[in-house]
Amino acid sequence: MRKDPLINNNYYHIYNRGVDKRDIFMTKQDLNRFVLSVKEFNTSKPTKSLKERVSKKSGVGPLEKSSPLVSIVCYCFNPNHFHFILKQNVDGGISEFLKRLLGGYTTYFNKVYNRTGALFQGRFKSHLIKNDQYFLKIRPYVNINYLIHDIPKEKRHLVLASDREYDNLAFDLVSKNEAEGILEFYGDNKKFKNECIKVADMIRKERGNTTLDEEDPLP
Repeated sequence: MRKDPLINNNYYHIYNRGVDKRDIFMTKQDLNRFVLSVKEFNTSKPTKSLKERVSKKSGVGPLEKSSPLVSIVCYCFNPNHFHFILKQNVDGGISEFLKRLLGGYTTYFNKVYNRTGALFQGRFKSHLIKNDQYFLKIRPYVNINYLIHDIPKEKRHLVLASDREYDNLAFDLVSKNEAEGILEFYGDNKKFKNECIKVADMIRKERGNTTLDEEDPLP
């Protein structure tokens, strides 16, 4: 049990990395599988596997309507670690979502790469976003987290972040309601983008150039 319980309607920065700092995405197919898992496992209805969810959506079985376990505000998936800003919608929602997501993806990854054991570095990390001042910093930090790091050219195709959704105003993983609140706060998506770049530049000046192998301390 967590020392500090995750509470409904609160916002949390959720993050984790590959065990021994290893890559969690080796190919674009891996990244796409992780994205599909994020979409399909974010449901309050019990689900056994990603295959079951996809089969039902394809008409093989009934797919009941359900509310999401969490609302996704921002995210960034890097080659060896990930970040989310999540709002918990139901009791235990964040823990259940991450259990399904990381457990299911680990099973997939181990099967594809003929390995066993943990893929992620222990239990996911969570940090309560307590006030608006911190929200002003953590939203941009997560939304374009890939700009905080020096990602090798050959791995840049293994990055996906929520900035593309805000830039295009096409919300898929991101909760539309949460996105609308952010864009209303900043004025529009261009102003939000400018603020994200400003914060990323500030953090890079504070830290210098950081590689994917270095720790990613909270801003």
